[in-house]
Amino acid sequence: MSPDAFFDALWADFTAIAPAAATLRAAFEAEGETVLNDHVAFRTFDRGPLTLDALEPLLLGLGYTRYAPYRFEEKKLRAYGYLHPRADLPKVFCSELEVDAMPDDVQDVIDGLVAQIPADAGERASVFHAGRLWAPIPHATWQRLAEVSEYAAWLSALGMHANHFTVSVHDLSTRFRSVAAVLDFVEQKGFAINESGGRIKGSPEVLLEQGSTRADVMPVAFADGEHAIPTCYYEFALRYPQADGTLYPGFVAASADKIFESTDVSSAE
Repeated sequence: MSPDAFFDALWADFTAIAPAAATLRAAFEAEGETVLNDHVAFRTFDRGPLTLDALEPLLLGLGYTRYAPYRFEEKKLRAYGYLHPRADLPKVFCSELEVDAMPDDVQDVIDGLVAQIPADAGERASVFHAGRLWAPIPHATWQRLAEVSEYAAWLSALGMHANHFTVSVHDLSTRFRSVAAVLDFVEQKGFAINESGGRIKGSPEVLLEQGSTRADVMPVAFADGEHAIPTCYYEFALRYPQADGTLYPGFVAASADKIFESTDVSSAE
């Protein structure tokens, strides 16, 4: 699969469960903008056949190279960033939950999920938009996971999808050349903003500013019927030049920590 085909398929899958992103992209394009993707993010578990290390060869096969590791102590996550030599392709941020840090009952649920993943699932890049590779769990089980880890709950209910796409704000026109202006436009279109950690995460001093919508709330199949839960969200990133004049290519862990909360279960309330 070519990188272009991969991201086309990924976007189609993503917007099926996050329709707000398609609406907002069309709204920017109606203003004369060309919307480029800054980065795409994925979530997984550190157990089973789709760990971060098991997925990495698929990204390398698309031409990516690992850029840097990241750690989120409070949320019990580790992550890698990936860069592609083609400037028009988005960066990739891939994280995994440290299951050993979860309570025993949560570990038991996760073990039951990953045991159902086909052993060869990680052989094709299409796994990144394969959805849930296990039987649906009861909604009460999802609620228990959400008490401990929003990340675990999200992944258990939805499976393998892009968690978010990200508009490259530095590639927009002057009118939208700030995260604040973009977020104002998004709100004018009727979409809620993730205010956790502040409306805008990061700063020029750390060379990256970010903001995001709250996740769409969509009906998802559970073992006991459909329930509306947060799915995915649209992010907006503005990168600043480094000392050598090139744009900062990495991620800021403190900001990403709060961006994660765009899918918090409070979105469904």
